[in-house]
Amino acid sequence: MFTAEQYVVVFRSRLTTDAPGGYAETADAMEALVREQPGYVEHKAFTAGDGERVTIATFADAASVESWRDLAEHRAAQRRGREQFYATYSLQVAKVERVSHFP
Repeated sequence: MFTAEQYVVVFRSRLTTDAPGGYAETADAMEALVREQPGYVEHKAFTAGDGERVTIATFADAASVESWRDLAEHRAAQRRGREQFYATYSLQVAKVERVSHFP
């Protein structure tokens, strides 16, 4: 459901070839945690054939995105991702301008 203000976060990443165990557990924990956050709407995660991972998350407003970004457990997972799991990543945050659905 589109509301007056929504934000979409696109997180793209590639794992290192020598990433230690624990990535799947960390990702699962973050998925459970984000679902509990005020303002969280939904998310989907995909892995492309070339190994790139893409997560698209929708939040009700900018404050919800910032709250999720700054959550202590999420910050710890971000740090672990940079130090142990990711060869590369990028993050885009965009305000939704228009939404349409069919049917």
